[in-house]
Amino acid sequence: MNTHNASLPIQRFRGPHIGFVALVFVGLFLASLFPVTAFGGMPYFPGPAATVDQMVDFFSKRYPAVLLCAFLQFGSAIPLGLFTASVVSQLNFLRVRAAGTSIALFGGFLTAANVMGTACFLWAMTYADVWHSPSLVQALYRVSFGLGGPGYSVCFGILAAGVSVTAGFYRLLPRWLVVMGLAVAVIGELSWFSMLNLKFVPLIPLTRFPGFIWMIAVGFALPRQLRTGDASAA
Repeated sequence: MNTHNASLPIQRFRGPHIGFVALVFVGLFLASLFPVTAFGGMPYFPGPAATVDQMVDFFSKRYPAVLLCAFLQFGSAIPLGLFTASVVSQLNFLRVRAAGTSIALFGGFLTAANVMGTACFLWAMTYADVWHSPSLVQALYRVSFGLGGPGYSVCFGILAAGVSVTAGFYRLLPRWLVVMGLAVAVIGELSWFSMLNLKFVPLIPLTRFPGFIWMIAVGFALPRQLRTGDASAA
């Protein structure tokens, strides 16, 4: 059986290497956090429980850093969308026939759209005319937090679940990576409750940062070649 498989011609996936695409996304996103964190010499964004005065004070005094953050986050949405499209295409190339690929596509595109939407709201908040309306600052910031907080983690959880379940079923990824993806997915879905109770807010970074590692690992672990006629891949 092994001799027969070894004699089969090999097809290679024709598409971007999703490991490197994931690295570009993670690099841009982490770079976007640098200007608005202690690493860049500034406190992080106000929390969802911050007062209106704290929000206005932050955005009126630190708008150059917020503008750079918005610029980089907007750019990071592109490789995230490319990763989503490519990982689903690669799964299809590997003869995965399951609803999980469409679920992953849905979750990944929503995540990218939410990142882009968050960046646009942050960009709008860098204009001085906005600062003169505290209620507008509060509304824009809460929308941006909703999109970039639970909006990101819940949708990313759908992406992680769709990829992990299908790749695990077809034995295309190591078991530890499948388990990690499912854990990220569960935590991401639970972060939805942060809209009702701020005690769940820590689940958002617990989805985001382990999710970065999961993305990169999947990108380099998922096979990029297939032996034509291999029945085990059908």
